[in-house]
Amino acid sequence: MLLTSLTAPAVAADEFFRIAVIDPNRIVEESPQYEAARNLLSAEAQEREAELTSQQEDIARLERRLERDGALMRADEVTRLRNDIRARERRLRYAQEELQADFALRQSDLRTKLVQQVEEVVEQVAKDKGFDLILSEGVVYSSPRADISDEVIERLKEVFEKR
Repeated sequence: MLLTSLTAPAVAADEFFRIAVIDPNRIVEESPQYEAARNLLSAEAQEREAELTSQQEDIARLERRLERDGALMRADEVTRLRNDIRARERRLRYAQEELQADFALRQSDLRTKLVQQVEEVVEQVAKDKGFDLILSEGVVYSSPRADISDEVIERLKEVFEKR
């Protein structure tokens, strides 16, 4: 009778793989870069929204004028005022659509840059700490000991402060 051994061969200590996990959403949301990008987008949007609000108020003022004084105005003045209101409404709609498209593009741009920076920092932490593999999304379980998200966030803070 032949007996076979199913045990694994002896492995040297330096042949073990070091594996860690990260929570990419937490890293992004807790990074100062994310906060700075969010504040920048918010400031840009507020400025442009103030312009749109001003345009809406101008249209409302003209509509009130038409409603109040329309019966006393000549027909050509009423027509001219209605055409002005319609033209302003079209420009406002276009400006609102443009704001939404610009905002989405800027948001995507900033997110792409942040993701790239996070990837660079994760790679640097992995090299500095000697990790062979870093897992992120799709991990069913990991012990808190394997999670290096805090280290990545701290490194992102250092990078942010240096700029």
